[in-house]
Amino acid sequence: MIMKKRGIPLKIRKLEALARRLPDGHPKYRDIQAELERSRAGHRGEEALDYHLAFLRDREPMIFHGLRLLGDNGYFFQIDTLLLYPNMAVILETKNIAGTLFFEQAFHQLIRIQEAGEDVFSDPLLQVSRQKRQLQSWLAGQHFTDLPIAPLVVISFPSTKITADPHHKEAFRQVLHAAAIPEKIAALHLLHPVPVWTEQEREQAARRLLASHTPHHPDVLEKFQIVPAELFTGVQCPACRCLPMLRARGRWQCPRCRHQSCDAHVQALTDYSLLHERTITNRACREYLQLDSRSTATRLLKQLQLPYTGSLKDRKYLL
Repeated sequence: MIMKKRGIPLKIRKLEALARRLPDGHPKYRDIQAELERSRAGHRGEEALDYHLAFLRDREPMIFHGLRLLGDNGYFFQIDTLLLYPNMAVILETKNIAGTLFFEQAFHQLIRIQEAGEDVFSDPLLQVSRQKRQLQSWLAGQHFTDLPIAPLVVISFPSTKITADPHHKEAFRQVLHAAAIPEKIAALHLLHPVPVWTEQEREQAARRLLASHTPHHPDVLEKFQIVPAELFTGVQCPACRCLPMLRARGRWQCPRCRHQSCDAHVQALTDYSLLHERTITNRACREYLQLDSRSTATRLLKQLQLPYTGSLKDRKYLL
């Protein structure tokens, strides 16, 4: 039972918008593309879990993807996937990394070994252990009965080889390939056979988790130290990616490939909301879409049936 669906992370959508609006020769362009590819790879790894989670039918869990909750220390924590049962909760931290992985215990490192060399990552076992403590504290703060929580690190890339220090008990107990999830969950049910929550309590916890979820809105311009003046404005051609398209006879026309579109401005306004503000005025719309006509901007905004505030003169539309 999926309680919170997996969507495209806002970070990916913002990075995609930034890449569309930044000149190819910008000094930060490659950094942005690299960050975007890493984020997409992580998202693909999380999506790869869905096939294996579909086999959890004997005791169907409540499934939450991408929960972000405020901890009692004032900082948010995010869980890739949470499985909620009456007898336990399971945290799945997904890593989509190819090659040979070595979980090093003494210095809490994850080392990826490939022909080109080695890469060192932060230890996901530490990460998922911290998430367990934060979730326990959050549930206690919501006055729920203490529930056993199993933290797991899931390697979604099927050909990845997993190795660890011989005495690294946590690695052997908590790290697994995605295909092994059903068997691991079955073993955890044997460890925790007795229900701790009633179904009513589990449903109440689910409602509280969903109500407390706070989406993350990263400021990608600040992260990469880019000012709005460095970004392209205008409507981008959906066929050849040329900027800007021209408005003529009620359509957008590309000066390069001659493609025509009735709604290419929708993507431009989406980019505006992702990179700048969630609200837009008629004047800002004209400047961003590179329009001369106030009435044309008004008509395009009204066609989208956007909620708005203010009178006609100072109206702000919510994108």
